Amino acid sequence: MEDVRRLLTVLCVAAVALVGGWSGTPLAGAELTPWFASQVGTATQVISVVGVGGSDAKMDVYERTSAGWQAVSAGIPAKIGSKGMSPDHYDGSMMTPMGVYTLDFAFGTQPNPGGGLKYVQVTPDHWWDGDMKSPTYNTMQVCKKAQCPFSTSLSDGTENLDIPQYAHAIVMGVNKARVPGKGGAFFVHTTDGGSTAGCVAVDDATMVGLIKWLRPGALIAVSK
Repeated sequence: MEDVRRLLTVLCVAAVALVGGWSGTPLAGAELTPWFASQVGTATQVISVVGVGGSDAKMDVYERTSAGWQAVSAGIPAKIGSKGMSPDHYDGSMMTPMGVYTLDFAFGTQPNPGGGLKYVQVTPDHWWDGDMKSPTYNTMQVCKKAQCPFSTSLSDGTENLDIPQYAHAIVMGVNKARVPGKGGAFFVHTTDGGSTAGCVAVDDATMVGLIKWLRPGALIAVSK
């Protein structure tokens, strides 16, 4: 039944349009009942990411209007974790967590392109704390490397955010309870063309378009 549901979603999106890049407004004749419709409450903006095999996925962007759900953009190639997706995420799994998550704020090494989400322009002093022993685990922190009160080692899970893949990024609300070991630093971010450690990555032009379009309350829905 699950395979049938996925197939119907794919066919519906294909019937709408298979578009590259970013349109920003609902596509003509694009009213749909997307696969995640019963899981997102009253949300009006949803980014859908569905795995298509290995570390590849397709991103479809939806907006709910007075006429119902409509596709804003469809069939955007995306990269996910090198080991695919998992319903039970944990640190070091190299898998993208399945589920429905908030999109909390945006950040990047590049200036704010505008939009409804809070945006942080990062520097070499911006980190995502992955140290499971730290009280600020799975949060953005700002400190000089030698002065950070947590481990800044990549082997301990901490990431420096001043890297090309974070030219533009959006924080996924995964493990917001910050349970040690249950994963952190899950973002939608600029792709370098390869698989990720668990994030979702798309081309930078799409990232800019998403950040400009998104408003508080938007969600991301991830599934196989």
